[in-house]
Amino acid sequence: MNSTSDTDCPLFPDKPGQCDVLIAIRRTTGALSLVGCIFMIAVIWLFKKYAAFSQRLILYLSIGALLNSISYLMGGLRPDGPMCDFQAWWMTFFDWTVLLWVCCITFNLYLNVIKMITKESLEWVYHVLCLGLPLLLSCLPFIGNHYGPAGAWCWIEDNWHWRVGIWYGPLFLAIFCLFVVYIYITYILNRKASSWQGTYDPDTERHKELMKEDIKPLRAYPCIYLAVSIFPLINRIQNAVSPEYPVFPLMVLSALSSPIQGAVNAIVFGLDRETFSRLTPSQIKAAFLKRISRGPGIQEYQHQEDGGTPY
Repeated sequence: MNSTSDTDCPLFPDKPGQCDVLIAIRRTTGALSLVGCIFMIAVIWLFKKYAAFSQRLILYLSIGALLNSISYLMGGLRPDGPMCDFQAWWMTFFDWTVLLWVCCITFNLYLNVIKMITKESLEWVYHVLCLGLPLLLSCLPFIGNHYGPAGAWCWIEDNWHWRVGIWYGPLFLAIFCLFVVYIYITYILNRKASSWQGTYDPDTERHKELMKEDIKPLRAYPCIYLAVSIFPLINRIQNAVSPEYPVFPLMVLSALSSPIQGAVNAIVFGLDRETFSRLTPSQIKAAFLKRISRGPGIQEYQHQEDGGTPY
């Protein structure tokens, strides 16, 4: 375990132990998120939930969050060099990946609720966006060597123009847009739920069930991202206003909430009624044996009296 005792603690030069506390908190919550993401990916794979487009979006978000949690497990402040640059690049790339997958999920919810359409054909566009844009933005700080020791860990060095341009500016704008769109989606859903009350209509009921299948699994994840972003945003605003006076309790709250998204996602995912009903030892064992079976499995044939070919 790297300790700030080997390097300076720029945030609290008189109390380097506080940097160690922040790093330990980030590692702990990062480990919880790592376990949570592995759980989600395993369940989606085990029960073949990825057959549904909404579950594939959750899968992609989980993979991004898993890789992002690794950046929190890499440790704390390192001397300036290739390893510090790599940690900073990794964190930037997968922070962006997670944010963009949340944006894609929100956009998909918008299409389902407002436009009442499902655009699975956009899946490849989502992949290009969520991999291409993070790759571009995470490589830009290499121009001029802006990655390096930053606070209690490695990231963009003390240059607010680069920090705001690469991350905080787009992040603040994205969170504001996510918040507005999410409130609008919730409002429209509630209004539609009210309009559905009354006389039974088969077409309306069928449409309502299809909407529930597409929307219900995804609604929580943008909300979770917004919730865990509150303290980091407050902390960064405070840093920008008074960079020479960091607030340790606020940084603790930020270190607790920043990496925890994967763990909270896993709790919400596991408590979903359909998923929770499958998480019994017998069903897990049966699904696992079916997944690892190499045979063709049991096939159903219909007997024909004339000796024709079964199907």
